[in-house]
Amino acid sequence: MSIIRTVTATFAALSVGMAAPAGAEFRPINSYGVPGLVDMPSAQMQPDAELTTSIAILSNEAGRVQVAFQFTPRLQALFRYATIPDFLGDGRGGFDRTYDRSFDLRYQFLTETARRPAVTVGVQDIGGTSLYAGEYVVATKTLGTRWTVTGGIGWGRFGTRGGFDNPLGVLDDRFDDRGEVDFGRGGNVQVDNIFRGDAALFGGLQYRWDDRLTLNAEYSSDAYEEEEARGIFEAETPLNFGLDYRINDGARLGAYVLNGAEVGMTLQLALNPKRAPQGSGREGAPVPVTLRPARAEAPELWRTDWAQGERVPQATRAALDQVLEAQGLDLVATRLEPARAEIRFVNRTYPDMAQAIGRAARAATAALPPSVETLVLVPLNRTGIAGDAVILSRSDIEALENAPDGVARIQARARSVDVATLGRAGLVLQEEAYPRLNWNIGPYVSLSTFDPDNPIRADLGVSLSAGFQPRAGVLFEGAVNQRVIGNRDQDTRFSPSELPRVRTDTNRFAQADGPFIPYLTGNYFFRPGRDLYGRLTAGLLERQYGGVSAEMLWMPAASRFALGAEVNSVRQRDFDMGLGFRDLDATTAFVTGYYNHGGGYRSRLDVGQYLAGDQGATYRLSREFANGWQVSAYATKTNVTSDEFGEGSFDKGISLSIPLGFFTGEVSRRRLSTTIQPILRDGGARLSVRKRLYHLVSDQSEPELTSDWGRIWR
Repeated sequence: MSIIRTVTATFAALSVGMAAPAGAEFRPINSYGVPGLVDMPSAQMQPDAELTTSIAILSNEAGRVQVAFQFTPRLQALFRYATIPDFLGDGRGGFDRTYDRSFDLRYQFLTETARRPAVTVGVQDIGGTSLYAGEYVVATKTLGTRWTVTGGIGWGRFGTRGGFDNPLGVLDDRFDDRGEVDFGRGGNVQVDNIFRGDAALFGGLQYRWDDRLTLNAEYSSDAYEEEEARGIFEAETPLNFGLDYRINDGARLGAYVLNGAEVGMTLQLALNPKRAPQGSGREGAPVPVTLRPARAEAPELWRTDWAQGERVPQATRAALDQVLEAQGLDLVATRLEPARAEIRFVNRTYPDMAQAIGRAARAATAALPPSVETLVLVPLNRTGIAGDAVILSRSDIEALENAPDGVARIQARARSVDVATLGRAGLVLQEEAYPRLNWNIGPYVSLSTFDPDNPIRADLGVSLSAGFQPRAGVLFEGAVNQRVIGNRDQDTRFSPSELPRVRTDTNRFAQADGPFIPYLTGNYFFRPGRDLYGRLTAGLLERQYGGVSAEMLWMPAASRFALGAEVNSVRQRDFDMGLGFRDLDATTAFVTGYYNHGGGYRSRLDVGQYLAGDQGATYRLSREFANGWQVSAYATKTNVTSDEFGEGSFDKGISLSIPLGFFTGEVSRRRLSTTIQPILRDGGARLSVRKRLYHLVSDQSEPELTSDWGRIWR
């Protein structure tokens, strides 16, 4: 497979679903995937939350695929997957081609103003093989509407041409020397090398010809020393030239001449969670609030004795069921009193629970007798478990539906309480609420990435899945898959792991050629007390393991903090993913802290024992947007040494989850999710259990409802 086909295939896989955003234009990207000139970076940043995917291909068949995310307006993170011909081939295992994975971090300390430039500090290839390792401080200033000037100082790779003594040496002698790097061994964060060794200057100009074409020229401080030493690159001049062409608001095409020796091309795509391709959405309008007649005009309609009979409550429940069904909500149970109505429903339609509550509130005004003033709305997840109840005044709903400040005013007057405090006396279950049977048949795609023999492998097949709920909180679910076409079974590499092979046999599971069961479980979800949630799961928990999983979550109402504990006792399944098991047992146990920082940012820290018996911690930082987009990065470090772990040294990755409605414009709770994991090893390996509690119930808690409250009238 040629490098063009390999890199293009990888790029296509990472860019699935990307579309041109509407709105702000994203900035030109250099060959390393960050805002810049040709090879050198600039101090500019992409618009907040911009997700950019880029591919750079050189004429010597080197290539790089990069995915960058603007995590905050000033912080950008990037994952890079590169391939270089014969970089480690001479005495390093005979590889014809080297595949390299690396991460970058950039932080903009100063934003540009009329008088000062933007200033950014960047660390390139941190935690990778250090093949592209370098650090820089760069400043960029826009002059008028066409010219942009960039200048900076670099270390590592950026300090190999025209280098001079490190100016940071005046602070400490340790900055004077940069340690040797073993390019064949990656994964460790080279803290001892950051901003160490010789430094060099770089700079360049950008000229914006018109709204589409930008011309670049730069003086590069990268001498490509390692590539020249291996005979795969020859730098003839420090000058690089390129151009960037904006195809539309979400796509750019670039071309460049590098060091007078190579020519290359870049393709860049951008997607921003804040700018959906379909605009604000195409869901149908909610039903308007039904206004009650004034008590003085129709006093007989405001009587409260209706609650003592059977006919009116039955008719009311039937009407509620009908109006909620029309809004994509399933009525589960009600408690009807003369002045108060508690309505429990399953939201099967709206990604934002606040929108579901708003729809339920409007619909309820059409079915409830006029004497009912207080609405207690209880959204349930698909397991039938509830979190917080939202209490609204019907008079507020009537008065504020179309008020200019209606969202803020009704939020100030709404209350939330833990459903566990409401009790169940007088609660009437809808006859058709349970049992429930749901099933689905459709395609599935399984990806394997970063195999040195083939950077991307994929299987396409058919999946039949079903779920059965005999009552609230009890769920049986499973699936049967059949691969139709693919090449994941061709991965025959053997990893010489020093740990129990809890994940390094993953390729053997991919070789199942008949129908297989990805999961088959019985689940029990319950509320043991106020602020407490519980889960018990047994069966075939995931593709590789079966057993028993127990979890408890403490999540106080209106609190940003939650604490969970999970214990799993499992055995590895047979490679054919049928009902059999192999002789490999594992026990995992974790205590997990969750914290909602606000503004869509969340932290999660897991501390405990992993599948291979190693012990340590995983930290994950995520950002979630109002439309449901989730982007996160994680890193795991255990008591396994880097040598025992193997290539990669420790586990880390990036996860992306996108609501399907972002692309279609339709309301839906379905999602597209993927994790970019540079390398899969036995150290730091976790069990993949479906329906863990925090993600199942967090959107039913007061902090989450408050953050999405702006959609209550939508």
